[in-house]
Amino acid sequence: MPRLSDYKAVVFDMDGTLTPNMHLHEEAFTIFRDKYRIATPDEATIAGLSGKRNSEIFPILFGRQLSEAELLAYADEKESLYRTLMHHVHPVKGLHAFLKQMDTHGLGSAIATSAPHGNVGPTLDRLQLPNYFGAITLGAEVKHGKPAPDIFIEAARRLGHAPQQCIGIEDSFAGLQSVRDSGMYTVAIATTHTAAELAVAKPDVIVQDYEELMRHFAL
Repeated sequence: MPRLSDYKAVVFDMDGTLTPNMHLHEEAFTIFRDKYRIATPDEATIAGLSGKRNSEIFPILFGRQLSEAELLAYADEKESLYRTLMHHVHPVKGLHAFLKQMDTHGLGSAIATSAPHGNVGPTLDRLQLPNYFGAITLGAEVKHGKPAPDIFIEAARRLGHAPQQCIGIEDSFAGLQSVRDSGMYTVAIATTHTAAELAVAKPDVIVQDYEELMRHFAL
């Protein structure tokens, strides 16, 4: 069984990983799709879009290439809808206790998220973690978004560690592939998908919440 002290840092995805909020994004997308009369994608498509950047999501929803201006406008509109729902944001069970254990063991922390910059500050404020993380890497800051490993490799670099010295935590299939291919110890958290569904991503461990993750590390 691995020990937390075997690692130098933990890199977290944000949406669905720090907070079980993917249903709020889906609610915002539903309002958006209804406005533009976009058919609801099937479950497999929705699962495949989870964790990806807006620039990759909207062309699939509209079924065509979009101009840069269209991408920005649609993303701003959808994220504005989401931010009206952010009062529902709360931490995944055990998150703050796990962060305290990280501090006790001297681990660094970072976020690697596909979310736009405008969502990060408000989310961390809602989680009472406005200044906690040592580095925040956005999907827009790397060449290739999830499922490519770029964002987790960059997050580790900003902390000054090799990815192999880090734990990466994700809730989406694209995110888990990104973590695994970066070389990090891969933790799947079952807030968005079931443990059985996440098993196909072949993470090192699947947990329901951070209380279970602490037990995994014998904390």
